[in-house]
Amino acid sequence: MVDFVAPVQTPIAVPEPATLGKVAVVMGGWSAEREVSLMSGNQVCDSLRAAGVDVTAVDADQNIASVLASGGFNRSFLILHGRGGEDGCIQGALDLIDMPYTGSGVLGSALAMDKMRSKIVCTAHGIPTPDAFMASTIEEANVAARNIGFPVVIKPTLEGSSIGVSMVDSASEVADAFNVAAQHGPVMVEKRMTGREVTAAIIDGQSLPLVSMKAHGGFYDYDAKYLADDTHYECPVVMPEALTNEIQQYALSAFEALGCKGWGRVDFMLDEQQRPHFIECNTAPGMTSHSLVPMAAAAAGMDFPTLCLKILAQTLNQQELAA
Repeated sequence: MVDFVAPVQTPIAVPEPATLGKVAVVMGGWSAEREVSLMSGNQVCDSLRAAGVDVTAVDADQNIASVLASGGFNRSFLILHGRGGEDGCIQGALDLIDMPYTGSGVLGSALAMDKMRSKIVCTAHGIPTPDAFMASTIEEANVAARNIGFPVVIKPTLEGSSIGVSMVDSASEVADAFNVAAQHGPVMVEKRMTGREVTAAIIDGQSLPLVSMKAHGGFYDYDAKYLADDTHYECPVVMPEALTNEIQQYALSAFEALGCKGWGRVDFMLDEQQRPHFIECNTAPGMTSHSLVPMAAAAAGMDFPTLCLKILAQTLNQQELAA
């Protein structure tokens, strides 16, 4: 096991809107998270336009690379969530047409999207993460749950926004949970941590103030994330400074180890002893009215338009930054 320390990066200044040229805000797509992406994209689009940026909303389909190549765009703000947009596919297509885009490249996007492989990488770099096994059948899911010990979480490995995720307390619940998750691809059975959920937003190589969230129903699911008004958020999280620093360092280390760049969000769960465990890394987190990255940015004194501009600034080359 190798302890991994993330390098310190110099923050990028907020650019003048004219420096950015014509910007495509790429949203929507065809994943299960399409509606969330549209909500995020429209909010980003409105904020950038209000800040004076020349922006165009682009609803992505499989022809997105040719649409962007022929549209006279200088760069893309990628706010696609889920498969096809957050997993390296579009990133590779934009690399081929030499189109600058926000966020992680092909490798970081693909690794972070795969929950099991991201756990394997983080474990190799000394970052704690709950025990987990892949399961291709109900029988394998039952064996995994018994080996791990209840309670467990059964989830798709290639989805976000808690889509297809079930909290499982006993063997009688495994089959139904497996079937729900399997509708969305490969399935993972993971040890459920019983402590609070904490997330670290990252931008410019820095971890923003931590956010903790607690859903009214106990499980921070799709409705709690995007629709409910009774989800409780705490930012900055009130916890010992040493624990805050540990989580932020783990977040930066995981982000770097997975090959991510630009901006993102790393999620953790605490166990009964208040020890943090890596859950997943999001390379294009939500930017809706309920989202966690804007909340963390606000706690750091950064309003939403400034956050969007700083994310876009990471697509500028040295010549453009010097202009």
